[in-house]
Amino acid sequence: MRLARRADTLRSLTLAILAIAPFLPGCKCPTVDSGHRGIVFKSLGGGTSKEVLDEGMHLMPVWNSVIPYDTRVHEMKESLSVLSSNGLAIQVDASVRYRPKVDELYALQTEIGPDYDQKVVAPVVRSEARKVFGRYQPEEIYSTKREEIERQIYDEVLRALEGKHVIVEAVLVRDVILPETIRTAIADKLAEEQRAQKMRFTLDRERQEAQRKQIEAEGIAKYQSIVRQGLTPEYLQFKGIEATERLAASQNAKIVIVGSGKSGLPLILQGEK
Repeated sequence: MRLARRADTLRSLTLAILAIAPFLPGCKCPTVDSGHRGIVFKSLGGGTSKEVLDEGMHLMPVWNSVIPYDTRVHEMKESLSVLSSNGLAIQVDASVRYRPKVDELYALQTEIGPDYDQKVVAPVVRSEARKVFGRYQPEEIYSTKREEIERQIYDEVLRALEGKHVIVEAVLVRDVILPETIRTAIADKLAEEQRAQKMRFTLDRERQEAQRKQIEAEGIAKYQSIVRQGLTPEYLQFKGIEATERLAASQNAKIVIVGSGKSGLPLILQGEK
């Protein structure tokens, strides 16, 4: 209970001081907005302070000033003119999402300043994007390698901005604008590749079907060859005798003539029952 009362008393005292501070000689209470941090500059000695102010109101002498930094995620949109690997000029709309490192705001302020986006981020993104786009053909940039290009630009930008007190969250290629003749040629090429791929699939399927039929025919021919080799006259005569014996033992009325015909097999005549 005592601790709670002390906390309430301290809070009330702080609010009272902040309320009367603007009216005290030599004091002011600047406010750091939501989503921001502040760097204090002491003009009467001490220079830039390493202390980073959080959101809210702060009491300080009137000769001190606060340099605000928006620490939320920013998006910078760039329209770039780049060259593909074959020298074709391409217009690219890209964007980069970034924010300052809160724990390195003092270094960012003393080394670069609040306009770090125009001094560092934008030039690096332009330079690295042009280098990456220069590795690819127009049709790759326009259609097939978009994600790969984004990833390479992002990796190159991260390396280039290392130690610059900035966090880069993403680099996106939003649009690629090619001359109309080039777009038409690329569309025709892609359509032709799709037709060729379909034809290769059809030919492969027909080839597999032909192989299946060939294997089936070879199997049938082999079976017939084996059967023919076993059908000797003696074998056929033997099977005829077996059939004659079974017929003779049957209760059906018949006449069996043994030894008739060219093959010597019995003739069977159906008689009256």
